[in-house]
Amino acid sequence: MSTERTLIVEADGGSRGNPGPAGYGAVVRDAASGRVIAERAASIGRATNNVAEYSGLIAGLRAAADLTAPSTGSVTVEVRMDSKLVVEQMSGRWKIKHPSMRPLAEEAAGLARDFVAVRYRWIPRERNGDADRLANEAMDAAAAGRTWEPTEPQSPDPEPHRAPTTNRLSGWMAPPAPPTTTVLLRHGQTPLSAEKRFSGTIEASLTDLGLEQAAAAAHRLRDEPFDLILSSPLKRARQTAEALGRDYTVEDDLRESSFGAWEGMTFAEVRERFPDDLDAWLADPAVPPPGGESLLDTIARVGRVRDRLLAEHPSARVLIVSHVTPIKGLTQLALAAEPTVLYRLHLDLVALSTIDWYSDGPAVLRGFNDTHHVAHLTTAGE
Repeated sequence: MSTERTLIVEADGGSRGNPGPAGYGAVVRDAASGRVIAERAASIGRATNNVAEYSGLIAGLRAAADLTAPSTGSVTVEVRMDSKLVVEQMSGRWKIKHPSMRPLAEEAAGLARDFVAVRYRWIPRERNGDADRLANEAMDAAAAGRTWEPTEPQSPDPEPHRAPTTNRLSGWMAPPAPPTTTVLLRHGQTPLSAEKRFSGTIEASLTDLGLEQAAAAAHRLRDEPFDLILSSPLKRARQTAEALGRDYTVEDDLRESSFGAWEGMTFAEVRERFPDDLDAWLADPAVPPPGGESLLDTIARVGRVRDRLLAEHPSARVLIVSHVTPIKGLTQLALAAEPTVLYRLHLDLVALSTIDWYSDGPAVLRGFNDTHHVAHLTTAGE
C-alpha cells in the first residue's frame, strides 16, 4: 500500500528583454523536511517572461513526477511561483487569452492530472530564491549562447527560502563598470491627456500648459550632460524634446502603446462600450485592446531599445522622451517585476524617472515620477 506524500515545486523563469535570451529554474522539495530533492534549469533561447515561467512550471512538475513514478497517484503537489499570471491562470481564475500560452498551460495541466492534487500558490519573489537563482543562471547562459550547466552541487539545505544570489544590493557591491543611465521624461499636456483619454498613437499637440511644462522640464535639465537624447516619434513627445534646445534622435520603439478601438475614449467610455475586453486587458498583460497592442508587446519593444543602448552606448547618460506605457515598461524591466506592475504605477505629465543599467545584469531605479520642476504650474488633468 502506498503512502501519500506531499511535494513542493518552486518554479521561475524570465528573459533578458521580454522577449530575449530566456531560461527557467525549478526545485522540488520534500514538504515534510523542506529539503531540496531535485533541481531543474535550462536555457530556452529567445522567449518572453511568460513562456519561460510556464516552462519552469512544466519542468518542476516533470521533476516531481520523475521522483515519485510510478506512484504519482499518491502524491500531492503544492506549486509556489512569484508569477501571479501563471498561478491565477493555472488555478482557473484568469482566462488564458494569448495563443502562445495555451499549449504550455495545457501541457502543465496534463502533468498535474497524474497527481492526487496540484495546488497553486503565489509567493513574493524574495521567497522564491532557489528557482530565481537557477532561472538567472539559465538566462545568463542563454545570453552567452551556451547550454546551462549546474555551477555547484545540489544543496541539501533544508531552509525552504534562500535569498537570490545574483542580485546586487545598490551601493554595497562595486559594479564592473559605470552604468548606462536613462533619464525618462514623459511629454507635456495635450487636449486628450487633459480629459484623461486614451491617447495611444493619436497625433496630438501640446496645449499652452503642455508647452509651459516642457519648458519647465528643459530648465530643470539645462545643466545635465547627456551623451544621447531619444524621443518617441509622436508629436507630443517631439515637442517636449524640442523644448530642450538640443539635438535628439527619433526612436520609433519609444512610441506609446496602440489602444486600438479605445483611442480617444475615456476609461468610463471604454468600460461602457467594451466591458469584457477591458476586464481581459486589466487581468492579463498579454491581451491587447481590440485592434491594439498588448502591454507585453510594448514592454518587448522598449526592451529592445534598452538592449541597443547597453550594447552601443555603455556607461552613457541618455535622456528618453516618451509616454506612460514605455516608461512604465522600462521601470518594470529594471525592477524585474511582473508585467502587471504597470497597472500599479502612476506617472504624471513631464515626470522624470531615472534608471541605472549595469553591464552585469542588475538595474537600479534611482527616481520615479519626480515633478518638482512643475510644482509652480497649475496642472489640468493627465
